[in-house]
Amino acid sequence: MATLCRPSIAVPENVLTVEETLELARTMHADHPQLGLALRLIENTGVKTRHIVQPIEETLRHPGFEARNRVYEAEAKRRTPQVVYRALENADLGVRDIDMIVYVSCTGFMMPSMTAWLINTLGFRPETRQLPIAQLGCAAGGAAINRAHDFCRAYPEANVLIVACEFCSLCYQPTDLGVGSLLSNGLFGDAVAAAVVRGHGGTGVRLERNGSHLVPDTEDWISYAVRSTGFHFLLDKRVPTTMQMLAPPMRTLADRHEWDMSRLDFHIVHAGGPRILDDLCHYLGVAPEMYRYSRTTLTERGNIASCVVFDALERLFADGGAAESARGVIAGFGPGITAEISLGTWTTARQTVAPQGRRAERAQVA
Repeated sequence: MATLCRPSIAVPENVLTVEETLELARTMHADHPQLGLALRLIENTGVKTRHIVQPIEETLRHPGFEARNRVYEAEAKRRTPQVVYRALENADLGVRDIDMIVYVSCTGFMMPSMTAWLINTLGFRPETRQLPIAQLGCAAGGAAINRAHDFCRAYPEANVLIVACEFCSLCYQPTDLGVGSLLSNGLFGDAVAAAVVRGHGGTGVRLERNGSHLVPDTEDWISYAVRSTGFHFLLDKRVPTTMQMLAPPMRTLADRHEWDMSRLDFHIVHAGGPRILDDLCHYLGVAPEMYRYSRTTLTERGNIASCVVFDALERLFADGGAAESARGVIAGFGPGITAEISLGTWTTARQTVAPQGRRAERAQVA
């Protein structure tokens, strides 16, 4: 079975605290009729610090969508290689061992995709498959894991590299003054993550089953309005209630696997906000400590979109991992409203001998 190995995470050096965020809101929107509500919502997110790709002075300026997208491309190319190399090292693999690259992002646009740049620049084989995922928002981290799992089931000896790059601060729109927009300005952060799914061998989460669920008629709850100034994030006030609708499909997937979702050993889920995590505790019947890694990601880095599940999983690894054969779930939630869910068991099995074809290939490269 395919194994999701230890992720690698990097965050920008510019740090924004919740105190600074609140002061900016008070200063910039002193006359806003719902300022008090917005401030309370920002305080209640539980976010203490966030990392942003540009200094706050530059972030607050809007030079136009074209200029911002140039920043996205330059920063993605500057920051992605380090996390890719660390993820490969975590999986005991090299660039020539990768058969497919899944690149997920919803905060900038490139064509050709970053997958082409990575293949050309970092030395991946020309026949490496490319799978960019651009429009699943925060759910894309879970979707990337699931598509990598599917690929490794079809090609059992294959290895897949996942890269998630989210610069949410580049989507700041100074003219968007709704309470949902002000809340988003205090919630989202920037990060880059990478992880490898090995078709054979490796230490981490051995993926066993995956599934997706779309809540009907919720397309406009989380969305982008694409305008001349770029992506305008739209967040419906009903979004915090979505776990009531997404918890049952999570239970159903576990039931089909003959597991009890309430009795799993670890939960790695997208931390869109504290209400999401609190409601999952309630509807899935699990203790709050099950979401300690997701909650810490939210507190220290904010909502980093598709990177959240990888950041939370890295925290599980850093905490010593789980017991051999421990059962767990990984889930990402995002626009649609969509859930991408994986079930798997912890494994410490490692493979130190490369497949025959890859040994010869690496020898030729050397």
